[in-house]
Amino acid sequence: MNCRVCDSTNLELAIDLGNQPWCNHFLKPEEVGKEPFYPLRVLFCHDCHTVQLDYTVKKEIMFGDHTYLSGVTKSLSQHFKTVAEEIDNRFFKNTPEKSVLDIGSNDGTQLKHFQALGYDVLGVESSKTTAKIANEAGVPTLNQFFNLETAKQLNRKFHAINAAGVFFHLEELHSAAEGIREALREDGVFVVQFLYMKRIVENLAFDQIYHEHLLYYNLQTIEVLLNRHGLSMFDAYLSPIHGGSIIGLVSHQGKQKPSDRLQQMRQAEIEDKSNELSTYLDFARRIEQMKAENLAYLDAAKQEGKRVFGFGAPVKGNTLLNYFGIGTQHLDYLVEKNELRRGLYSPGQHIPVVIEKELQELPDIYYVLAWNFKKEILANNQNLINQGVQFYFPVNPKEV
Repeated sequence: MNCRVCDSTNLELAIDLGNQPWCNHFLKPEEVGKEPFYPLRVLFCHDCHTVQLDYTVKKEIMFGDHTYLSGVTKSLSQHFKTVAEEIDNRFFKNTPEKSVLDIGSNDGTQLKHFQALGYDVLGVESSKTTAKIANEAGVPTLNQFFNLETAKQLNRKFHAINAAGVFFHLEELHSAAEGIREALREDGVFVVQFLYMKRIVENLAFDQIYHEHLLYYNLQTIEVLLNRHGLSMFDAYLSPIHGGSIIGLVSHQGKQKPSDRLQQMRQAEIEDKSNELSTYLDFARRIEQMKAENLAYLDAAKQEGKRVFGFGAPVKGNTLLNYFGIGTQHLDYLVEKNELRRGLYSPGQHIPVVIEKELQELPDIYYVLAWNFKKEILANNQNLINQGVQFYFPVNPKEV
């Protein structure tokens, strides 16, 4: 294959997580055992150093409709509020008729915070269910995929464009990047929010590798892509959301000077060898060690007669469950807040999902798959901890 960013053919296998189902395909009872499996392999590009999947599950399968809702988690909504306020205060506080486009706008959670600041908002969301939820909540949302053609159809320019957790999903990567350049005002700011691969490696958060995430960016690698399309990152910082995400601020090339903190983060990637193949090969070795440790812990718990439930049914949790081989022999249920997943089963391991408020009994141990919301989970469940329920985090994110 060709590199998704630079078109090079100089690619090498770095991480192989075997064949896995599309992990956002939570199964209806009649679908259990019938779900397709696809290769989940990460390649390293020797030319631009981007790490990426070599197999693409078609976007219509993954994003035409799904059950992920960004508004379910309070800490994510608060993060989006903080981002909206920062962008407004830094760039558009006194701008009349200010506007924002959100790409992959989900249920409109990010745009609601921009609406509160007086923005004219528009979302573009490929999932029918979530686009409908957003529109019903008063957030204007187009139900389609974003690319250059979509941008031209909009025929307008925006002060701000946001893409949260989307830029590494894009099958039509270069068309979408061109679409952003097309739709961004000359003085506009593109806010790109993405999982930081440097932090994924540091946290050993390999579960954030799944078919929806086609690319895994560091600053050096995403800048290769942006520069190719006449865009340039001028500032960035690391946010604790999702265990460590970059909030990057991007302009048309030549419009902004790179900040000191961006330069420092670029230098840290060089010093830590974040964009070298050896780092990813070592990451793969550490995943194997993690697998052995987790299975030993769960096997010991079951031998002691303890009941273990999964806490949360996040998409990424299915990468971990399937690669480790953790199924109903270890976990009785996945306990979830998102009611769109009521009565469904996890892909691959077929663990039943139970809605938290409908749970009839408590486990001895919660195996926390939604580890990226660790602080919120511990704060919200102190009463269970006081009752002796243990919360085990397979991934312990570093503080940001």
